[in-house]
Amino acid sequence: MSFHAALRNGTKSVFLRVEEAFDSPFGGQDNPLRHLGAMGLYLLWIVVGSGLYLYTVLDTGIDAVYHSIGYLSNEQWYLGGVLRSLHRYASDGFMLVMMLHLLREWSYGRYYGFRLYSWMTGIPLIWLAYIAGIGGYWIVWDELAQLSATATTELLDWLPIFSEPSARNFMSPSAISDRFFTVLIFIHLGVPLLLILGLWAHVHRVAHVDYLPTRRVMLATAAALTLLALFRPALSNPPADLASVPGELAFDWFILFIHPLTDLTSPAIVWSLLFGLTALLFALPLLPHPKAQPIAVVDPANCTGCDRCHVDCPYAAISMAPHPGRPGYQLAIVDADLCASCGICAGSCPSSTPFRRRETLITGIDMPQLPVNALRQQLEQALAQLAGRTRIVVFSCARGAQGSPLAGADTAVIELICTGMLPPAFVEYALRGGADGVVVAACRGGGCDFRLGERWTSERLLGDREPHLRPSVPPSRLQLLLGSAHDSGALVAAVAELRTRIETLGVATDRLPPYLRSASHHA
Repeated sequence: MSFHAALRNGTKSVFLRVEEAFDSPFGGQDNPLRHLGAMGLYLLWIVVGSGLYLYTVLDTGIDAVYHSIGYLSNEQWYLGGVLRSLHRYASDGFMLVMMLHLLREWSYGRYYGFRLYSWMTGIPLIWLAYIAGIGGYWIVWDELAQLSATATTELLDWLPIFSEPSARNFMSPSAISDRFFTVLIFIHLGVPLLLILGLWAHVHRVAHVDYLPTRRVMLATAAALTLLALFRPALSNPPADLASVPGELAFDWFILFIHPLTDLTSPAIVWSLLFGLTALLFALPLLPHPKAQPIAVVDPANCTGCDRCHVDCPYAAISMAPHPGRPGYQLAIVDADLCASCGICAGSCPSSTPFRRRETLITGIDMPQLPVNALRQQLEQALAQLAGRTRIVVFSCARGAQGSPLAGADTAVIELICTGMLPPAFVEYALRGGADGVVVAACRGGGCDFRLGERWTSERLLGDREPHLRPSVPPSRLQLLLGSAHDSGALVAAVAELRTRIETLGVATDRLPPYLRSASHHA
């Protein structure tokens, strides 16, 4: 294993352990670490909303703005002061969440293949976010703004982009005018607009995007930021004075860390680090990574154009086009560059039901590495070999809780690419084929490697999404487990719980009548 792979796997293990620990108090859907993208967007909207208010009430001009912000912070602390503090702390939170999101996506290997576009469009957003953040500190025009402006221009002067050193603009008080404030406003308002546009490009190839976290997470985040704003309000330093050197100042390490770093090293080292890290992020997809799996394949003769696969695809890899051989019908089209090879589309296809009497089951859309026909054959063979008092079939996710150690004479384990590829009818097929109970093991809430597998699985089995499990299937014989790769013990307990529940039923009155496809086929 290469150093990069070892480092990435170690970081992933840390993230996974922390996420699982956060699941206990928050639950999967409210776990902020599982929804960092949505958290970042929410914090950005707080920054934008509070910033727009502050901009509308501030006095313009390099001299007036300092006193105007001071009035809001001290005299109107209950509104303007709180909003200023929210603006500050939400900005810090956005930077933190953005970097955690970057680190998490890298550690999970989400930077190549069908995720390449999102990775590449996300890297420039880091630069835009920090440019907007640093420019925001300048608007206050206090001593910290003066120090940041001087340090930034000295850093820029190292690059051969200006004919004259830009730091000269901060050598005397007369060098700063209201025109400078206009430039600051352009930077602090124009760059965030580019950031929002870039965020749209970043996610527009992803379907069912969580633009906001859950309501509980939003309320808790807003409450935490408000309490922080009340008990530790953001206040200005003394006003900027270019005739003197600023004294000891408290830094915002989330945004202004680059200035102490420059003082400790040099502009050459700082630019080398910034450009080097950016180049490394762009180059990561070129490093060795697992070979891409075969993409979904559409069979025009069996595709009805129902568009369920189009709706359920997590990465907008499926579009609908006029059917070439059936006027008035549509045909699913798979974009090879966007397909995640997860099989969720096969699980949504109405032709994927195992109750079809065809000897070879050909579906409208399928996965070459694990076709629905092969899945049916595997299930039928497993059912034929089951023995014992209580026979259980386990459908498990290859990326979730491992079910293979459970395999035995009375327990059959069938591993799937993603549990979302399991047509719900397979649960009923297993019960009618000789199984006493079925366990479906999906990933934890919000923890599916393909984003929506555990969500669609739960909704289909609960009857909230098509194709759904038929109401005739007794709930007492089905167990749904949401677990991660570290939850093998929970899967063992779920199987044992289901077996105990079935055995305590006594004379089974909810057993489904048997269905033998081969007998029905030859009848």
